[in-house]
Amino acid sequence: MTQPTQPTHLRIALAGASGLIGSGLARSLKADGHDVVRLVRRPARSADEAEWDPKRQYVHTAGLAGCDAVVNLAAAGVGDRRWSAAYKKELRDSRVLGTATLAEAIAALDVPPRVFVNGSAIGYYGDTGDRAVDENAPAGEGFLPSMCVEWEEAAGAAVEAGVRTVFARSGLVVARKGGAWGRMFPLFKAGLGGRLGNGRQYWSFIALHDEVAALRHLIDTESLSGPVNLTAPHPATNREVTAAMGRALHRPTLFTAPAPALRVVLGEMASDVLCSTRALPERLVDSGFKFAFPTIGEAVGAALR
Repeated sequence: MTQPTQPTHLRIALAGASGLIGSGLARSLKADGHDVVRLVRRPARSADEAEWDPKRQYVHTAGLAGCDAVVNLAAAGVGDRRWSAAYKKELRDSRVLGTATLAEAIAALDVPPRVFVNGSAIGYYGDTGDRAVDENAPAGEGFLPSMCVEWEEAAGAAVEAGVRTVFARSGLVVARKGGAWGRMFPLFKAGLGGRLGNGRQYWSFIALHDEVAALRHLIDTESLSGPVNLTAPHPATNREVTAAMGRALHRPTLFTAPAPALRVVLGEMASDVLCSTRALPERLVDSGFKFAFPTIGEAVGAALR
């Protein structure tokens, strides 16, 4: 088992610092005395900001100079809007263009960072049914898997430049505000929660606390590169998620959303809601990472606290 190195002080460039995960990561790093340079899509207003524009494939490289790590968590939300052709393009471009922009900027630096941690997702695997998959599994079929493949391939310039590059294939992040769970909590609290479809589909989740800790582990652990699943070690079915939410909030979970109704309301995005992805964090566990909230009950309880 390889233990992570213990750097005393880091300077980290962070794209997506205003998002659910990025803001949590920034707070955690700053609390431990590290410097965080936030990449912003406007002119920088302070020394801890650097301007970038993925659509123009521009980044102010001076902001990356001297950084030990670059972390890219910037991406349009998969569940924020119905999947029209235009929004699917935005989902793809926000990931692929942003990643390529940063990878090429990193490769062009005289002294590149020692690690590039780039966001990805377990959507890479597609629908795996009851079959558990680790990082060695191939990509699935459909829009999300193909987008994830392009997303990771866009980091090629950094890989070719010899920078340790890690793809954080995140699961569903359990948090009280923000992301998919942020939309679920109010429904369940109002007694309107219930299973989706037949409820047998696996949801590979991770508590926000563990997501942030895992990202820091990826930054610090020199032996890790390539894809790493950021998911709790015990994936839960949608039925189990529903039951855990009901117990934690002391509310009934009598409502159900049949698959046909979800397809009418959500369109193509329903395939993501009904998809079963049973992803396991093999490389994360093997590298010595310890989960604080490994079960769905613990993750939901942590979010409520």
